[in-house]
Amino acid sequence: MKILIDTNVILDVLFNREDFFQSSSAIWDICEANKAEGYISALSIPNIVYIMRKELDPQKTCQLIERITMIFNVVELNEHDLNGAAQMYSDDYEDAIQMCQAKRINAEYIVTRNVRDFKSSEVSVLTPAELLNQI
Repeated sequence: MKILIDTNVILDVLFNREDFFQSSSAIWDICEANKAEGYISALSIPNIVYIMRKELDPQKTCQLIERITMIFNVVELNEHDLNGAAQMYSDDYEDAIQMCQAKRINAEYIVTRNVRDFKSSEVSVLTPAELLNQI
């Protein structure tokens, strides 16, 4: 199973967000154990580093990126993704990019807590808990 994981699922684990940690962490575990091919957008990594900037110094940033890229495959960002996302006229350009990337890599699912933000996705969208119920 090939899944594209939204940035918020990664941040749930990194920030130990109480309401979401368990299911998001289980998604990480499934990808780390190679029970699913987990992908994240190349756009997610700088966004994560920016959001966590107060907790990170250069060494911790390097360790974080190494950890993420050891567990998840990174989908490169290309011109087709940028233009395709713009043509979707979405309120959230970042989510539109991820929808284009998920389609391009033939992902079965996009895994996110914000399913409503992906309503125009051609790829099926599930929350971490919904994906866990399907496995």
